[in-house]
Amino acid sequence: MTIDRRDFLAAGAAAMSLLALPGGGALAAARAKPLKLLVLGGTGFLGPHFVEAARKRGHTLTLFNRGKTNPDKFSGEDYRDIEQLHGDRKTDLTALAGERQWDAVLDTSAYIPADVTRSAKLLAPKIKQYVLVSTISVYAKNDVPSDENSPLAVLADPTVDKVSNETYGGLKALCEKAAEAELPGRATVVRPGLIVGPGDNSDRFTYWPARADRGGEILGPGSAQDPTQFIDVRDLAAFLLTTIERGQFGIYNADGAPGALTMGALLRESQRASGKKSSVTWVPADFLEALKVSAWGDMPAWIPARGEYAGFGRTSVSKARAAGLTYRPLRETVRDTLAWWRKLPEERRAKPKAGLSAQREGEVLAAWHAQETRGG
Repeated sequence: MTIDRRDFLAAGAAAMSLLALPGGGALAAARAKPLKLLVLGGTGFLGPHFVEAARKRGHTLTLFNRGKTNPDKFSGEDYRDIEQLHGDRKTDLTALAGERQWDAVLDTSAYIPADVTRSAKLLAPKIKQYVLVSTISVYAKNDVPSDENSPLAVLADPTVDKVSNETYGGLKALCEKAAEAELPGRATVVRPGLIVGPGDNSDRFTYWPARADRGGEILGPGSAQDPTQFIDVRDLAAFLLTTIERGQFGIYNADGAPGALTMGALLRESQRASGKKSSVTWVPADFLEALKVSAWGDMPAWIPARGEYAGFGRTSVSKARAAGLTYRPLRETVRDTLAWWRKLPEERRAKPKAGLSAQREGEVLAAWHAQETRGG
């Protein structure tokens, strides 16, 4: 089955609890106060959610980016507290030079290891912690559940500087090594799974609440019991902030709790949120494969947990949970995602970037019903 690897790709008592956490002591106590944070990126999907969470906690923020993605995102009087610096991490880091210092940097735009080396080398004398957003796609295999010690993807050519489906995971693994090399013992690597929620422009998770909002017969892939795994962008942003506030270093998988999420639950909550009359017809994985309906691409957030993907939906997050990762209810994620989707322009909603078209879905459902009628 064809799968796109790249796509698969929170006073006294509180202060005492901080001291007991990994990386605690004087550092954790110091970080209970407002911090100066630098964000590389900050205006895309994850960045704005992190910025808003940090602002609510009283931290001071500086954003460094090219000024091309959502350039007006933090403009106006309401955002005068946010400093915005422009440059290019590949060619021009001038705005970050000088004697300025920050408590931590969050790197949301690490894709090429040379870029990470360049920014980390410059910032190493200026910061206490470098937090890099990586991905669970760094793992070499998916046939068993992965944890932070699982083997990583290795590129045949480690000098490649083009991000593709084939190089994405390997490049991210090299980005992690680049950060640790420049800031040994001061790097935090967070490996999210599928990041979902309001503002996700990929439409991968959004396909399901949006599909339920059209009503009618919905094609459900595999079975309602099939596992899936994803993380609400706001929960991820909160965890990233927690690692900074507590001064926690090391590597953490940040994904949904393994075994807690199923495709059936996702579709049920999508139907509930939409309020439209609909039904779900579950079509077996083998039938979908025979009709060239791809897992993850045509059927987002779903991969049959078998063979080389037997570990899908079961990535270990126990280390992150112990370090402060928490989750909001699935119902809230689905509801808020659909509310965001409904506010998009009609022309945008007419062309979703993931999932089956209405016509193709109808064709596949018709073929399945025809087979059922024949008793096949």
